[in-house]
Amino acid sequence: MIVVGAGPYGLSLAAHLRGLGVDYRIIGSPMESWKSKMPKGMLLKSAGFASNLSDPEQAFTLRQFCIEHGSPYDHLDLPIPLETFSAYGVAFQRCCVPDVEDEELVSLIPAPEGFDLRMKSGLSFRTRKVVIATGLTYFRHIPELFSALPSDKLSHAADVHDLERFQGQRVAVLGSGASAIDIAVLLNEARVTVQLISRKPAIIYSGRWGGSGSHPVIRRLARPISGIGPGWKHRLCADLPWLFRYFPESYRLEMAETFPSPSGGEPMKHRAETVPLLMGRSPQEVRTSEHGVQVRLLSIDGNTQIVEADHVIAATGYKADVRRFPFLSSAIVEQLRLVGRTPRLSANFESSIPGLYFIGHVSTATFGPVMRFVFGTDFTSRTISKQLASLRPRPWRESPRTSAGQRRPPVSTSSARKYL
Repeated sequence: MIVVGAGPYGLSLAAHLRGLGVDYRIIGSPMESWKSKMPKGMLLKSAGFASNLSDPEQAFTLRQFCIEHGSPYDHLDLPIPLETFSAYGVAFQRCCVPDVEDEELVSLIPAPEGFDLRMKSGLSFRTRKVVIATGLTYFRHIPELFSALPSDKLSHAADVHDLERFQGQRVAVLGSGASAIDIAVLLNEARVTVQLISRKPAIIYSGRWGGSGSHPVIRRLARPISGIGPGWKHRLCADLPWLFRYFPESYRLEMAETFPSPSGGEPMKHRAETVPLLMGRSPQEVRTSEHGVQVRLLSIDGNTQIVEADHVIAATGYKADVRRFPFLSSAIVEQLRLVGRTPRLSANFESSIPGLYFIGHVSTATFGPVMRFVFGTDFTSRTISKQLASLRPRPWRESPRTSAGQRRPPVSTSSARKYL
């Protein structure tokens, strides 16, 4: 078993496989996107209780990590800084999944009784089962209108880790979700000239997870807390991902695209008050000039205006598409049965190609919106690890074709208990 990806989903699955004694290898750079891609100073929109990676005993929690390191923590209404969550993920990896191999997969092709994998380093090996857990890395979405801009004038929100580089520039941020709002606020507080542009007529804030203004019992009946936000629809999606796959395909695809709707985290509401907003405006034309980038906007009332910027940041989200995995061979892509542009998965996350599994964001159209959140790691990891443990195949070990990267024996989960 090979797990490709060492973010929250890959690490959680590996922790469960170790706990059940299932032989595996995990490749990837631990928490790389969280550590070096997302903007410094960003706050997680998820509550503390919903931001745990998953281990078999639910022992290595964010709360415990924060207590150990003297970091502020609350189950509901204290926002989690990106840096805290990244450090927690790295600590989880070191304790619960110490055998991560820092490799990058460049090729995955079918082979007799399994798959052949080749790494960027030259290491190659064969395995019977592969789990793709690469997160959002390959799914950045930039509106087609802006895609022709040169790289020195356009970035996706996932590529602006250090906002200091925009000092002295005029920056236009596209979007109305949490990443767009966070980036615009952080740039504004760094005294960068920034404007937030959105087709939406107004910014929506998700509200406090714990709620306010009514009796706690009434409040929780009206808007129950869930791992992806407050509300009954959120609660059903968070708690019953196994049921989601039985809904009509058209409904699942719509939910995967639109729910939860883009919104900012409540802690940013006050900080965003001084950010210049251009709401209800749709970009119609984009061109470069000696003055930078010029964007022609059409407002809801039919008026147009030109906005000039030195750089555009597209905080326009992600669109999962199996064809965007650069390492998947055409032979695999052509065999996959799809839901929209993502793999159709079994109740155990297995695709139509036996032995090939997909987890995380790419599984949203099958298991629902919870798969876009860290909260989904627990259901995913328990489901796959139990299924694999129950199969108990005959002893068989992946054999590297080079001397590098020999498989280390599984380590007991007792190390996680010792941490506590």
